[in-house]
Amino acid sequence: MASTAERLRKLVSENVEVDGKSLDIPADLNFSLADAGVSSLDLVALGKLVAEEFNITFAIEDCTSITDLAQLADFIDAKAA
Repeated sequence: MASTAERLRKLVSENVEVDGKSLDIPADLNFSLADAGVSSLDLVALGKLVAEEFNITFAIEDCTSITDLAQLADFIDAKAA
């Protein structure tokens, strides 16, 4: 089975674009989608996809404290434990 990081990277690459272009996400996932120009609506849509893919839920506090994909991967792994 693919790692959390690989699954997350695939979800982003298949579902998120900025100005019609896919994003180049670094291997370490230290990458902020908001800083890259992803709209808040797209972030909410991605959050729903992530919740479905990993069978997790987000609280409002979670959404405001997660600032990059590395933190999101850690959050997902902690929820799965």
